[in-house]
Amino acid sequence: MNKCKQPLLSVKELEIGFGTKKSALSVVHKISFDINEGEIVGIVGESGSGKSVSALSLLGLMAAEGRILGGEICFDGRVLTQMSEKELEKIRGNEISYVFQEPMSSLNPVLTIGYQMNEMLLLHEKIGKEERQKRILTMFEEVDLRDGEQLLEKYPHQLSGGMRQRVMIAMAMICKPRLLIADEPTTALDVTVQSKVLALLKKLNQEYHTTIILISHDLAVIKSICKRVFVMHEGNIVEQGSVKDIFKNPQQDYTKRLLEASLLVHTLNEQSLKDDYKNGQQVDWQHSLTVKDLHVFYEGKKEKLFSRKKRIEVVHGVTFTMNKGEILGIVGESGCGKSTMAKAIAGLIKNTTGSIEMSCKHPQMVFQDPYSSLNPSKKIGWLLEEPLKLSKSFTDAERKAKVNEMLEKVGLSSEYANRYPSNLSGGQRQRVAIAMSIILNQEFIILDEPVSALDVTIQEQILKLLLELRQEYDLTYLFISHDMGVIQKICDRVGVMYQGNLIELRKTKELFENPQQDYTKKLLSAVLL
Repeated sequence: MNKCKQPLLSVKELEIGFGTKKSALSVVHKISFDINEGEIVGIVGESGSGKSVSALSLLGLMAAEGRILGGEICFDGRVLTQMSEKELEKIRGNEISYVFQEPMSSLNPVLTIGYQMNEMLLLHEKIGKEERQKRILTMFEEVDLRDGEQLLEKYPHQLSGGMRQRVMIAMAMICKPRLLIADEPTTALDVTVQSKVLALLKKLNQEYHTTIILISHDLAVIKSICKRVFVMHEGNIVEQGSVKDIFKNPQQDYTKRLLEASLLVHTLNEQSLKDDYKNGQQVDWQHSLTVKDLHVFYEGKKEKLFSRKKRIEVVHGVTFTMNKGEILGIVGESGCGKSTMAKAIAGLIKNTTGSIEMSCKHPQMVFQDPYSSLNPSKKIGWLLEEPLKLSKSFTDAERKAKVNEMLEKVGLSSEYANRYPSNLSGGQRQRVAIAMSIILNQEFIILDEPVSALDVTIQEQILKLLLELRQEYDLTYLFISHDMGVIQKICDRVGVMYQGNLIELRKTKELFENPQQDYTKKLLSAVLL
């Protein structure tokens, strides 16, 4: 096999396409870069710019229709593009590990977390059961996963989005790889855990000299950990250099736009809030949602044969109201109960006590993981048309026009109606999920991390779109996010959840300027600036 010289990773004239060999559509256009051993390098760019597909190509993990059309990938003197599948399997997870963007679609839903963690070690290391257990529990502690022994018995669907993301990071790190590719590793994490994960990546880099490629749409994350950065746009590397140089003095117009959009999203703006007073008179807003003493439970395992399943309480007596047309943000650590509470309000969890009253019968919900909420066997146009068909209020032509209108509103062309979810990037799938939630103009929408997978330029467009729709249709949003910059920008009030309790609920500006609870202060102090 041909050999190539150091650096650790060298990519030369790499071209990637989708389709058949004869008619493949090029999506990555002859990119070249080198990464030295021990470096932490960032890759930024819009959704669909080619970041993830370029990284996936390093290990031959592209979708079935994806193929390398030309170029060469060298790792530690070996040409990966000339390796067989069997040879690549020895490298995957051992020498090169990958943290995927969407953990729910990467973890096997029918196997326990413990089984999947053990499988990773069994594939690459010959160690006994006790040593494996010790290694796994130690790694859980390092990524801030509590109650490790209980976690081993759980299935992916029993974990919050943030917990699933940390399990993926633990799996990727457990064999101490030489190269770690982290594709949006902190997307689903709140700011406190985000800072811990970034600190862990730095620790791995320093202690084990692990080389890291960090793919992210969050420029604050890139700035906090990376030494160099590649900027991708429409399948090309348009700029590369030190983080310091590119952030202070970007040369390309696209890079400048990216930095400007990031600043807009993460800057505290004057809130265009509904005031409690108009013309000196107090306004009595109509309530869109009233939640009283809400307790939410999950069923655990049976303790004994023939015994009832033990009920585990996840949300503890939450009470609040939402005004019609309001945007209420809910923040808190992964696993604090915010998504569980939202699902209960949407009627997706029935094991509850207390009362939920709302002004509409069918609230819409945008889920945190768009891939698991979109039917993979249906085209985007079909998915968007389905709720219109059920409403029986639109002709065929009106449905097609409405689908195209919604795609344009979320920043996608009408051509995307003919694609399947697997043909879209993570950010593009998230935009489709948002389009599905707003297509029938429902008055109450629950948004669970609706912009977490989006780059900053598209994120800004979606936030503006949500505000415009709120204004136009008097919509009410329950907005769950770990991104405090987004919460600042869009929410009228903010509720803080901690260990299943709603510990603070105040106007956005008041909460950010003068938090009352110690946990809220900790949450705000962890924000990456």
